[in-house]
Amino acid sequence: MQTDYAPECLHTDVPSKEALLAAAQDGSILQATATRCDVQHNLILPLDGMTGIMPREECALGIDTGTTREIAILSRVGKPVSFQVLCIRGDVAYVSRKRAQQRAFEQLLHKRPGDILPVRVTHLEPFGAFVDAGCGLVSLIGIENLSVSRIFHPSDRVQVGQQLYAVLSGIDADTGRISLTHRELLGTWAENAAQFAAGETVCGIVRSVEDYGVFIELAPNLSGLAELRFPVAAGDLVSCYIKSILPERMKIKLNLIDRIGTAPVPPPPLPYFITSGHISRWQYSPPCCAARHICTEFDEPSIEDL
Repeated sequence: MQTDYAPECLHTDVPSKEALLAAAQDGSILQATATRCDVQHNLILPLDGMTGIMPREECALGIDTGTTREIAILSRVGKPVSFQVLCIRGDVAYVSRKRAQQRAFEQLLHKRPGDILPVRVTHLEPFGAFVDAGCGLVSLIGIENLSVSRIFHPSDRVQVGQQLYAVLSGIDADTGRISLTHRELLGTWAENAAQFAAGETVCGIVRSVEDYGVFIELAPNLSGLAELRFPVAAGDLVSCYIKSILPERMKIKLNLIDRIGTAPVPPPPLPYFITSGHISRWQYSPPCCAARHICTEFDEPSIEDL
């Protein structure tokens, strides 16, 4: 039996008739694109030599109880959906996204806080990025958890449709809430600072302009401070000279050299330091820095330990 609980839109090939027949027997999870929603809010999926019909109550977890709104069905038109095959009658396959989601959620219940998952960005709001954690299960990565370097909007860091990695920070079996974080995968201060050296001139993105200086992002998890020598604004791409790197104070001192333009859109690929496995504890601050302590503990027991 297939145990792939991938986010939707990662697999776009129409499943073959043989795969559909096999899935009806072994319960494999497949994906296909919904092209229409009829007046009863059933989703229609063109399949290989068949028509897929996803009854309204099978379109998503919570539709039958009212905890999921109808927009969750309507918004799937034109997009791939995960499903299990309920039955095949002639050239019609009756399928269920809700059952695929239920299995994906049960699989997540067996993971531990600190486990790393592949996710896909579904939409952005000023407060964070909504992601598909598997088979259309939705979770929010708050803007403060996207990176250590502060941003004004999630679009400064990610874009819709982008595949990310995230760390499971908690899951509530009763409410179905899945909590994720992301910044822990983008390296510690020391790991990021090791990519630079005093005396270099590098590019960075202005993230904020304060009375006492300009914060310039060198990497998603690393920023430095420069004196304001000429007018710049948040979002500007600049060149800067690295005066000093001070691990004991967790500071990088910079000199502004020139304004180059604006930050690239879409944002550049994320520099992951880890993309699989498990994190028990993540300490961003260097051990020699006593002034600030930034750490994440993933110490909740697994479901097997309860």
